[in-house]
Amino acid sequence: MASLKCIRNKIQSAFILYSNANACKLTVPHKMMSQYPSYYISPIYNKDIQSAMTKAGETQKLAHIPTRAALIDQTCSLTHDPEVSLMINYIMKDGNKILARSLMEKTFENIKRIQIQKYHKCETEEDRAAIILNPRIIFHEAVDNCKPLMYLTPIKRGGVKYQVPVPISDKRAQFLSMKWLITAAKEKDSTVRFAYQLALELIDAANNTGRVVKKKQDLHKQCEANRAYAHYRWS
Repeated sequence: MASLKCIRNKIQSAFILYSNANACKLTVPHKMMSQYPSYYISPIYNKDIQSAMTKAGETQKLAHIPTRAALIDQTCSLTHDPEVSLMINYIMKDGNKILARSLMEKTFENIKRIQIQKYHKCETEEDRAAIILNPRIIFHEAVDNCKPLMYLTPIKRGGVKYQVPVPISDKRAQFLSMKWLITAAKEKDSTVRFAYQLALELIDAANNTGRVVKKKQDLHKQCEANRAYAHYRWS
């Protein structure tokens, strides 16, 4: 009987039952949810990091350490770009990733066509050298140019809500940059394709011009105008 009580107590401590008005939810501790034990290390799938570790002689230390399996989006392909994959996920709607990936590929194709046309219209070699023909470089520059440094958050003090400027994290800034680019590409005429409009927005943002860059600058101006409320962030 004592052993049965001990087993019952262990089961009750491992599984906690929460009851709602609709149904009961069974919550399992975090350690039981993990597929791998805590001493398993994350895989190193980047070839550049692998070559650097090989030169430093650190690969022998990891030879006999258990390693987790790589995730589906972790690949050593040379064409893999984490930011491009993230942009595809933001474009995706209703789980149709094939369509989102094809739209991104058409966007890069349109960027290449537009830049090549500009390249052939240039008369001097200096002007041609200033034109970037790689769509991925244009994409990364556009995302970096659209990232805001601060944003406004509502904070209530004395029954009044103030728009307080606060610094923004890198992950949030990247999300807002990509979201603004996608939203600007959707605001188009019915005769213009989404991939072509997104290509134009990326080229403008890479040149530090366009609607998305103006939106970022307007946000910074609002943060500058509301700098008198910055002390509410800590109060």
